[in-house]
Amino acid sequence: MNLWSIARVGLPSVLAVAMLAFAAERATHAADHFDPPLRVGSDTSTAGLDVAADIADLYAFHDANNVYLAVGFGGPSATTLPGFYDRDVLYTINVSNTGSRTDTEFPIEIRFGRDGANPGVEVRNLPGNTIVQGAVERNLTAANGIVVRAGLFDDPFFFDPQGLRETRATGNLAFNNMRNRFGGLNSTFVIISIPRLLIDRGQPLDIWSTSARIRS
Repeated sequence: MNLWSIARVGLPSVLAVAMLAFAAERATHAADHFDPPLRVGSDTSTAGLDVAADIADLYAFHDANNVYLAVGFGGPSATTLPGFYDRDVLYTINVSNTGSRTDTEFPIEIRFGRDGANPGVEVRNLPGNTIVQGAVERNLTAANGIVVRAGLFDDPFFFDPQGLRETRATGNLAFNNMRNRFGGLNSTFVIISIPRLLIDRGQPLDIWSTSARIRS
């Protein structure tokens, strides 16, 4: 797969997620839709945004065997649009598993390029010094059991921005669970499944994500 040398030139989006504790079977997530620097327009408009570099969601959860990390961007977008596979954006999912909360043991780097005639993804710095690369819209499995998939997904975030605006304006709760700004729309996601034996040191995981627009 053909990728490009890089030089970091910006940090347009940072998204933090709280600790993922192994003691309880629960998911932890964070969302930051429409909130990069230099945003113009309303909180439901993508006008003027660097949509590909704007991290929208970061999800982290686990089961008995695997830890799952998912970072989303480029949405919400119409289902008629392709995924956002921008070769000039570097996405990083930072994972700390020592309990220090500030050290990054696994700065997992994600970049897009070409896999032949098709968009491709490369994921580096995975546990076990693993590199996964291949075409988007398919499961890519490493020898140690790590699985990566990049592609379009139905945006799972549910929120009513109109209700938020009305609540702020009036001081009265105005949310309506029948209004979902993200319903029927897509986001581009990179989803990573990591066997727990490769990442679990008996400490909660601290996970945060960044994006950087870069240049060759």
